[in-house]
Amino acid sequence: MKTIEISKKFRKALEKELKPDRYEHTIGVAYTAASLAMAHGADVEKALIAGFLHDCAKSLSHEEQIKICEKNNIDITDVERRNHSLLHAKVGMYLARTKYDVYDTEILNAIRWHTTGREDMTLLDKIVYIADFIEPGRKPLENMDIIRQEAYKDIDRCLAHILHDSVCYLKTIDKEIDETTMNAYEFYKKYYKEGK
Repeated sequence: MKTIEISKKFRKALEKELKPDRYEHTIGVAYTAASLAMAHGADVEKALIAGFLHDCAKSLSHEEQIKICEKNNIDITDVERRNHSLLHAKVGMYLARTKYDVYDTEILNAIRWHTTGREDMTLLDKIVYIADFIEPGRKPLENMDIIRQEAYKDIDRCLAHILHDSVCYLKTIDKEIDETTMNAYEFYKKYYKEGK
């Protein structure tokens, strides 16, 4: 399928499913992921699809997401049960496969890990994780200009920078941090320290 056809297909489907602001964010992530893929030599179509579908479960309530996981034997951690912002990645991976007919493991994993990150991420995982953070519609966070530049120059440093800032922020507001995020932070922090 050509890139233009992919865009039309998913834009049409997701416009019906998502709230307008979530839809705008999704478009931003899809095209940012595609541009990062071009910059880093990754598969542009895979990046586009993963970007379009990364939040495809966001229109569901937390209770609906839990039901889908329980019905389909998808593991839910205690942290995911308590934090509605985490579970949509697992449910999104499930919906990408069952509702949107995406079977590519690399794409499904990029959707799965776009919220928490993980140790030793693939290039596509990194691209979708970063695109979700830096897309043009995101409200400007501290260091956003620097992080956006890093995204195109040094993807590992960029990833480490986002993880560092996210962990620091969650600690300052005393919010529970998912173990997977902490593991990703520990795995990538050397890239952040090297750049300091």
